[in-house]
Amino acid sequence: QVDVVESGGGLVQAGGSLRLSCAASGGIFSRQQMGWFRQAPGKEREFVAAIRWSGGSTYYADSVKGRFTISRDNAKNTMYLQMNSLKPEDTAVYYCAARYGGSWPPLREYDYGYWGQGTQVTVSS
Repeated sequence: QVDVVESGGGLVQAGGSLRLSCAASGGIFSRQQMGWFRQAPGKEREFVAAIRWSGGSTYYADSVKGRFTISRDNAKNTMYLQMNSLKPEDTAVYYCAARYGGSWPPLREYDYGYWGQGTQVTVSS
C-alpha cells in the first residue's frame, strides 16, 4: 500500500509562484512513477506532469510547459511541482498520483493506482 499526501497549496496572485510537495510512504518510492493532476470546478481531472523513478524523464501538459517544473527527491520520498507565472486558469485542486512501471508517459487517471486527497491552489487575477 502506498500513501501519498500533498501540501503547499494556497492563494497566490497571478504571476506568482507556489511549490507543491507530495510525500509518499509505503512501497518503494524510488521505483514509482509519479504524476500531478488537477481538477478545476465543473471540469474533469486533467493531467499536469509526470516524472520517472530516476527523475531523468519528465512530461508536461502543453498548458503548463515552460511554467511548471516537476522534480523528485528519492532520498526524501518526496515529489515536487514548482509552479511559476501562475494564471487564474491554474486554479484547481491539485492531486499527486503514483504507480509502479507501465508505458510512458502515464497521462490518464487510470494509469495510476495511488492518489492523494488533493491540495487547493487558487490564483487571483
